Amino acid sequence: MHGDLTRRLAGAFAMICAAGAAWAEEIGDADRGKEVFDYCSGCHEVGKGARNGIGPHLNGIFGRPAASVAGDYRYSEGLERAAADGLVWHLDTLDAYLENPKALVTGTRMSFDGLEDPQERADVLAYLRQFSADPQDIPEADPTARKSEVELPASVLEIVGDPAYGEYLSSECTTCHQRDGSDEGIPSIVGWPEEDFVVAMHAYKQKLRPHPVMQMMASRLTDEEIAALAAYFKEFE
Repeated sequence: MHGDLTRRLAGAFAMICAAGAAWAEEIGDADRGKEVFDYCSGCHEVGKGARNGIGPHLNGIFGRPAASVAGDYRYSEGLERAAADGLVWHLDTLDAYLENPKALVTGTRMSFDGLEDPQERADVLAYLRQFSADPQDIPEADPTARKSEVELPASVLEIVGDPAYGEYLSSECTTCHQRDGSDEGIPSIVGWPEEDFVVAMHAYKQKLRPHPVMQMMASRLTDEEIAALAAYFKEFE
């Protein structure tokens, strides 16, 4: 009796898994989507151990209300308004957001122009679907977290920045970057995790990021000054 029940349950589980896999394939090609996700990986992590960074982690994104990741992630006012209006991340809303983030959510800080190709959107959504709950509760896969642009010594990353000093230094930054965190042609730097800010600035300093103005600005800054700016913009209100 017990053996029959076990076999029936195993058969039912296999059918659910097959149905879930077939549904994922109908969205797009998850393997190709993993490659498309490279566009997203500068800000977002997904997979086992994924953390919030410049953008929130994307585990469990399907069926998740907008602006609802637990922890200290700081959403834009635009996304919080959309959440209050009932925005939930389903296939249709995610597709629209990937096509043109600012068209779906006015005031979003996401520094991404969008994916015009519907097949690329379908593929990346099929990839992300693997990290969301399915009828078979697919476990989170291995990490596809962001690789650091620059490997910095622990002594640099451990510098505790002085926000007050960062505020003093910030005037050159805010001639271009908006203090309110808006993203109108120039990426927002408000609310970034300090380590992400520090790594990005050192990437400019080492000319690994190809923006001549930012390379020049970063080259003038000491490690302590970069840490101070990171601390200031992390907590800036």
